[in-house]
Amino acid sequence: MIGYRSDDTMAGRKMRDTDIRDRPREKIVKKGAISLEDFELIAAILGNGTTNRDVFQISHEIARMLKKGDLPQYRDLLEIKGIGPSKACILLACFEIARRYGAPPEVITHRITSPEDLLEIQDIRDLKTKKQEHFLTITLNGASEVIKSRTITMGLLNHSIVHPREVFTDAVTDRAAGIICAHNHPSGNLEPSSQDIQITRQLISAGEIMGIKIIDHVIISKNGINSLKESGYI
Repeated sequence: MIGYRSDDTMAGRKMRDTDIRDRPREKIVKKGAISLEDFELIAAILGNGTTNRDVFQISHEIARMLKKGDLPQYRDLLEIKGIGPSKACILLACFEIARRYGAPPEVITHRITSPEDLLEIQDIRDLKTKKQEHFLTITLNGASEVIKSRTITMGLLNHSIVHPREVFTDAVTDRAAGIICAHNHPSGNLEPSSQDIQITRQLISAGEIMGIKIIDHVIISKNGINSLKESGYI
């Protein structure tokens, strides 16, 4: 799922009432399956819900049950309102195909579920010792897994240097579902400046147009990490 917690904003919305650009199967065609969140992938598999419960409500509940190495079983799925034997079998068949032909275990991916998870990325850890300000982006797929980290600019940050074009160009190429921005404060101060907040708001507005979410903007220094999302700026 994108971000640090589950987002139920699409729950309760019927597929026919969803903008065609936000429908899971259409998003797969346009952006690839990697761009979808877990519940969207499940909704794409199920296709529809029931008379009393729409597919997004059902898929959110199933997504919350997913754990690597401990996927729900047949009886678990049948306990979900809106899942009958047919849909349970479809899901189990998908789980088994993924188990047989999925990525080999030696492939290491970083999944970001909290700001501290970013410190597992070498480029982010290196920011602590930089003498100049560096602005980086981390692109994420629909499972909140890191696609790539990139340095966008070095030197004094301002809204003219950190241009949305530079931030989103590679994200579009990556078919990213979200972006986390990061920059360092060589002074050690972790508090965001007015310029940091202005840049963040500009990027959020651009992301809404591009359909790529700015998940967070973090400040790194020798004294730790500060999330603008957790501080209430996002």
